[in-house]
Amino acid sequence: MGESGMDETSRKILRLLQSEPELTVAEIGERVGLSHTPCWRRIKEMERQGIIRGRIVAVDPKRVGFEVSVFCFVRLKQHDEATLLEFEKAVRHMPEVVQCYSMTGDHDYVLRVLTSSVRQYEEILKKALLRLPGVGFVNSSFALDELKNTHRVPI
Repeated sequence: MGESGMDETSRKILRLLQSEPELTVAEIGERVGLSHTPCWRRIKEMERQGIIRGRIVAVDPKRVGFEVSVFCFVRLKQHDEATLLEFEKAVRHMPEVVQCYSMTGDHDYVLRVLTSSVRQYEEILKKALLRLPGVGFVNSSFALDELKNTHRVPI
């Protein structure tokens, strides 16, 4: 394996898993030039190493009632370790928050919240987001349209 720990065969396996997740291990192996067992071992090893974090089913939020996507820019009142850890733990337990990143710059975190309506978002903001540990400021921006949203890593 190369400097990054992966050779081209492993990269091909990852590309196939991302683009055609319905393929069997045997089909992937055939496409990359490996028999079933060595291909399966590589996949299992990449899972063990955390390169493959899991398998997902991509659901269209709008088709299941989540019409509104909101980006919430959060600034904390204080930045001690306990506050940061409490905030991050609380966010992980909020199902409406589908993405959360700690940030540099003017905001400490950016969250992506899915909701069925602006009214429901207002409730989430008042009853949950503003009550998260250490929150001093939340600035919300509503997405007008989703142009691209992918889980594929450009390998």
